[in-house]
Amino acid sequence: MLVSPAIKHILGLDPELTTIQSIIDRSHPDDLLFTSRAEQTALSLLKNRIGIGRIKDYKISYSGRMLVADGSYRLFNRQAIILATDDRYRATKTLCIHTDVSHLTNRNNHKLSLLDLHGRESFLNIDVLDEDDKPMATHSVLTKRELEVLNLLSSGRTSVDIAKIMNISPNTVKNHRKNILKKANCKTTGQLISKCMSEGLIQQ
Repeated sequence: MLVSPAIKHILGLDPELTTIQSIIDRSHPDDLLFTSRAEQTALSLLKNRIGIGRIKDYKISYSGRMLVADGSYRLFNRQAIILATDDRYRATKTLCIHTDVSHLTNRNNHKLSLLDLHGRESFLNIDVLDEDDKPMATHSVLTKRELEVLNLLSSGRTSVDIAKIMNISPNTVKNHRKNILKKANCKTTGQLISKCMSEGLIQQ
């Protein structure tokens, strides 16, 4: 298992000794049921709805609180992509990214999202604690261009920066931002980034 050296500064764990269990042990006790259900629901969807053969086509995303190095709990968005499987489609290599989103929100929405990495049907905001919730497949309401703008916004870029990077006018960026806010039903950029990050729409 390879982990970023930053895990020592963030979670207070020794990179050389970190295991999956030691990361799980950092989860907030009140989030353990949700985390377990999220993993079970994701696997069930992949097996029974999507098709386990497409397991590498999806990114799994949900949030949970973790104990950090200073002894407090902070909210992290967790994203996982299966990079390799054995002949029975069991994961043999996984990329997991934990992003501290507590500067955006401290409230966990307790929702799971499975996003198709190729822009096909995704499953967003699944309430895994509600047994009556029937996940529905949906396509992203944002265009590829809007997703590019969104990801640049999430990295702290200004509209002027984004215009230069994407080789478009600042007014075009402004229009993209306005359309993204409207489609996401958000009033502020902070609210937008928080929502899209929790749904896994932002590339980390």
